[in-house]
Amino acid sequence: MLNINDLAPDFTLQGSDLKEHSLQEFRGKKVVLYFYPKDNTSGCSKEAVMFNELKDQFEKENAVIIGVSKDSLASHKKFIDNYSLSFLLLSDPEQEVIKAYDVLREKSMYGRKYLGVLRSTFVISEEGKILLADYGCKATESPKTVCRLLLK
Repeated sequence: MLNINDLAPDFTLQGSDLKEHSLQEFRGKKVVLYFYPKDNTSGCSKEAVMFNELKDQFEKENAVIIGVSKDSLASHKKFIDNYSLSFLLLSDPEQEVIKAYDVLREKSMYGRKYLGVLRSTFVISEEGKILLADYGCKATESPKTVCRLLLK
């Protein structure tokens, strides 16, 4: 589990813009890195729309929003198109970054156990340190929590 003031694990993943992105390239900016279970599902869509609505406020605070899931780039494109999202989504099909941030957890649905992404949000400082590690956050609360932190 990552804690406040830990160095955020670096990574390189393919983005919805079809380019590779690493955390390192965002040094000098705050990064709102949020992990979500699945594109185009109810909670994940609400969360993405809320982050999108707050994007201008985040940019005023020198922060970028990045969403991460194990979905494919094709799925990300549909998700972006369906909700007019204007921030970067990264694809982690091998779940390497998902594991590095410790958000792969055992879940249960209809009595069946499986490994899935625990909805979680991290705010990373300009120097790459964790300012917020919100594991298991609620889809409709996470964007507001981040906004309050950035606007302090």
